[in-house]
Amino acid sequence: MTTYGERLKTVHLALESIAAGTVLPSRLILWVDTEEAYGHRSPGLNRLVDRGLEIRLSSNFGPHTKYFPYLLCAESLEKPLVTGDDDLLYSRWWLEGMVRAYDSNPLDVNCYRAHVVGVKSGGIAPYREWERCLSDKASHLNFPTGVSGCIYPKRLQEELKRAGTDFLGACPKADDVWIHVNALRAGIKVRQIRNRPLRFPLVPGTQETGLYHSNVLKDGNDVQIGRTYTAEDLLLLQASMKDGSWSKFP
Repeated sequence: MTTYGERLKTVHLALESIAAGTVLPSRLILWVDTEEAYGHRSPGLNRLVDRGLEIRLSSNFGPHTKYFPYLLCAESLEKPLVTGDDDLLYSRWWLEGMVRAYDSNPLDVNCYRAHVVGVKSGGIAPYREWERCLSDKASHLNFPTGVSGCIYPKRLQEELKRAGTDFLGACPKADDVWIHVNALRAGIKVRQIRNRPLRFPLVPGTQETGLYHSNVLKDGNDVQIGRTYTAEDLLLLQASMKDGSWSKFP
C-alpha cells in the first residue's frame, strides 16, 4: 500500500482493517515518498509499527509506488504480492479470499473488481464505456482495478520488474493500465474472484483527492491507455474475444 498528503492521517484505518483479517500477511508494508511522511507518523501508524507494520521510504512513482519499490528491493519474488488502496475499509475475509483464489488459480491475476476492456474494430473503446465484469472466468480482456485489492503471481511480478520504469512515460497515473498490459503481453489472464465486482466501504474524508477525478471524470485514463497499448496489444485483445469473456462493442 502507498499513501500521501492528507491520507496519511487516515491510512492506519485501512491497514487496521487488513490487520484484523482472518488471514494475516507475512509482511505488511506502507510505502511513502517523503521524509516528512516517513519521520512524522500518526499515533495510529505507530501502533501498527509496534505490531509489525513496515513503513518504508521510496522515490515517488505515483500510484505505482504501491508495488514497484517492493519489486526493486525484494530478495525473492516467489510469494504472491497483494496490493490494496489507502482509502477503503477491507472486510475480515478480504485477504483470505484472495489467498484462496490464488491457491486455486496460481497463474492468474486474481482480483475482487474488474472491468472488461471495450474493443472496437478500430481500437480500444473509451474507458467510461467499458462494462463491469460479471464473470469469474479468467480472460485477457478482464482489466483488474486495484482499488478493491489484487494478488499477483510470481511471473507477473518478474515481468513488471523487467519492464522497469517505462510506466513513467506511458501511464504514470494509471497503475491498473500498466498491470494489465504487462499481464496481457506475458500471456497472464485476469480472474475476478466472484461473478460480480466488489467495492468495500470508503474511509470517511478521503475522497477530496484521488486519481478518480483525473483518470475517470476527466478521461485521463484514455490518454494513458492510448500511450500504453500498442497495435500488437490490440491484436491480442481482439483474439481474446473468442474465449467468451468479451464486451458487446461494435
